[in-house]
Amino acid sequence: MPTDKEVKKEFRAVASKNPEKYYAVSVLQENGFLRQQCKTCGKNFWSVERRETCDDASCSGGFRFLGNTPATEKLDYIQVWKRFASIFSERGYTPIARYPVVARWRKDTDFVQASIYDFQPYVVSGEVEPPANPLVVPQFCLRFNDIDNVGITGAHYTGFDMIGQHAFMKPADWNQVRYFGDIHNWLTKGLGLPTKEIVYHEDAWAGGGNFGPCMEFFSRGLELGNQVYMLYEQTPSGPKELKLKVLDMGMGHERNAWFTQGRATSYESTFPTVLKNLRHSTGLGVDEELTRKFIPYASYLNVDEAEDMDKAWQMVAHKIGHNEEELKAAVLPQSALYSVAEHSRTLLIALADGAIPSNVGGMYNLRVLLRRAQGFIDHYGWNVTMQQLCEWHADYLRPLYPELVEHLDDVRKVMDVEIAKYRASKDKIISVAAKAAASDVDTNKLVELYDTQGIAPELIQTEARKLGKKIVIPDNFYQLVAARHEQPAQDTATKKEEIDLPTLPDTNILYYDDWERLEFNATVLHVKDKFVVLDQTAFYPTSGGQLHDIGKLGSQNVVTVFKQGGLIVHVVDGTPDVKTGDKVKGSVDMLRRRQLAQHHSATHIVNAAARRVLGSHINQASAKKELDKAHLDITHYDNLSEQQLESIEKEANRIVKEGIPTKLTLIPRTQAEKAFGMTIYQGGAVPGKVLRIVQIPEVDVEACAGTHVHNTHEVGEIKLLKSSKVQDGVIRITFVAGDAARKEREKEKHLLLEIAQELGVDAPLIPEAAKRLFDHWKKAKKAAEKKSPIPAAETSPLEISEGNLIEKAAAFLQTQPDHVLKTLQRFKKDISDWSRK
Repeated sequence: MPTDKEVKKEFRAVASKNPEKYYAVSVLQENGFLRQQCKTCGKNFWSVERRETCDDASCSGGFRFLGNTPATEKLDYIQVWKRFASIFSERGYTPIARYPVVARWRKDTDFVQASIYDFQPYVVSGEVEPPANPLVVPQFCLRFNDIDNVGITGAHYTGFDMIGQHAFMKPADWNQVRYFGDIHNWLTKGLGLPTKEIVYHEDAWAGGGNFGPCMEFFSRGLELGNQVYMLYEQTPSGPKELKLKVLDMGMGHERNAWFTQGRATSYESTFPTVLKNLRHSTGLGVDEELTRKFIPYASYLNVDEAEDMDKAWQMVAHKIGHNEEELKAAVLPQSALYSVAEHSRTLLIALADGAIPSNVGGMYNLRVLLRRAQGFIDHYGWNVTMQQLCEWHADYLRPLYPELVEHLDDVRKVMDVEIAKYRASKDKIISVAAKAAASDVDTNKLVELYDTQGIAPELIQTEARKLGKKIVIPDNFYQLVAARHEQPAQDTATKKEEIDLPTLPDTNILYYDDWERLEFNATVLHVKDKFVVLDQTAFYPTSGGQLHDIGKLGSQNVVTVFKQGGLIVHVVDGTPDVKTGDKVKGSVDMLRRRQLAQHHSATHIVNAAARRVLGSHINQASAKKELDKAHLDITHYDNLSEQQLESIEKEANRIVKEGIPTKLTLIPRTQAEKAFGMTIYQGGAVPGKVLRIVQIPEVDVEACAGTHVHNTHEVGEIKLLKSSKVQDGVIRITFVAGDAARKEREKEKHLLLEIAQELGVDAPLIPEAAKRLFDHWKKAKKAAEKKSPIPAAETSPLEISEGNLIEKAAAFLQTQPDHVLKTLQRFKKDISDWSRK
């Protein structure tokens, strides 16, 4: 199979020979556009005036709208979307709200990178209906390949709003002429552009196995957007027409606002109030005239394209008639200011949508942004905080994204922790930087020191300068750092067995409506080795982190169950005594099913309780439900304290005691997303055009296929055992519920009695004694590690009030049971010896 790049090149040649077939030529000709070819790049383009080049900045002489925009409509950032949505509504499009930037509905990416991501894979494939058709959306997107360019070029972003124009049509309903006419109407009526100021470029697009033509639209050197028409599928036998044709128009929100205002940089028009506040707080002014001279040449400083950055700076300085060092002195502080403004907006929206900075996968980029921005603030000594910046952004964006203000408290908390980590390591960083500067430091070492210890390369450069040494920081430094984290985080999804199976109808699932459905009759569809497939079953397969059911099929034991595609496969203990076409009775083990259902429903309850206690950023990263215990991994920025665990447990048990009925329903995917939002995707992407929604009203709503109790009261007591950090940004809560919780209580009670008998004291006094001993033991251990004198014990642990009842004992044991139980078991002799002393 050819690569996307090869497909694009080949198809562009095909389309250029037959433009009437692949482009809306009739609309262009009706409006007086002439087809021409660029003498510089060779691309075909359309313009109402004869010209030698296309309008790409590299061919036409750079940006020519700065301070002199041809747009008669002067629109600020908010007005661009409002006007766009209004005009397209009149033309039959439905404006929809943006999707979260954290793409929980997809398993192939951490973040939304284009507006079409909202509708992949299920809408684009035709498996589910779109939320509207056609539609427009102001979709905020994240891309981290341009971190080093942000600020310096005046136009690069890590977070940007892609205004999408989308349609998903069967071939008979496809109307490319209409879609192109609608975007032409936006340019002429929405922006107020004369047709002579518009240049359309013919091009092609390929990606994800699909391809088709596309039309880019430019004015005075700036690309305003691009209409892609997904028409074909790439197959081994050649192109095949798609059953569903897709319009994918992506238009730069920031670019359109910049273009209509003609400001010196895109940042000035994108976050005007934030920059105004920043300049007031920092005292840093802006030389608009110098900036306007500089920006047309700023693209030469793009780290992806400049082979020698020193020479690039010299060339730019020469072109605008400035000394290189003076130019840098004027430009770099402004670039830092723009970077701080841009990075803080990206962080605000990502954190508000539930992202947590981490050292794993794509989330690491958020930490890079925060530390880069904070590094600029520290370097220039600016009197401003990242939290303030987020507040300013949220206020300005309120008409567009009103939800940001609601999440400011959570954003502040995450930033507080991240900046505290950054600050805590600063003294150590300076020391390490000085040592590093004294040795030979190459690019790999610079990247490693930043990645592992957060040491900014500029700091090492400064320390080296003190020693008379020169260290060169690569211009694409942050790209190199991010590349180390491009591999995805470890997949915690349930590992599945795979066998060869014939084409069979999907298994009818009987446990969806009733976890107590334990017996059933079925017809055998397929038998192979020890594997049996039925037309319907009540057996739950290992999936979603939940263990499988066991039981019987006829007279044979079912030892494991797994799902393959739409089929549920039963594994029996021996050669199956049934054959295809037989009728068979199945029965599921009641005690195992009940415990697993209790643990699964408890997982949803603990997740909801953690969100109530810790904040709306809490989401399930993964979970596992076994017989003896379960665990829930949540997205959180810090370790949990004993008090937080107690609060979560208290809230979870309050939900249990309310006896809230659980609603289990099968809902079409699009309908479920409209009704409940994208937070239904907890713990990973959920496949299928119909979702099973598990709803605990006013508590939790998730897309989930597991077994669940009918009422929260059936979960029984929930007891949190411990919490631990699984990875940066992910905290694991281990717990027991129902029957397993009762067993845990019995184990604790037995241990208390055993120790009480050994010491000859009343059982209710033991937990407080254990706590005192444990606290002393921790101090002693730390002292031993430091080789310092072991501190004397405080009051004997048995000199406690008679008022410490078993409730207090239980409360303590459930906050740190692993520590306490292990300590009690390991130090029974210590307790006895110490009490005698």
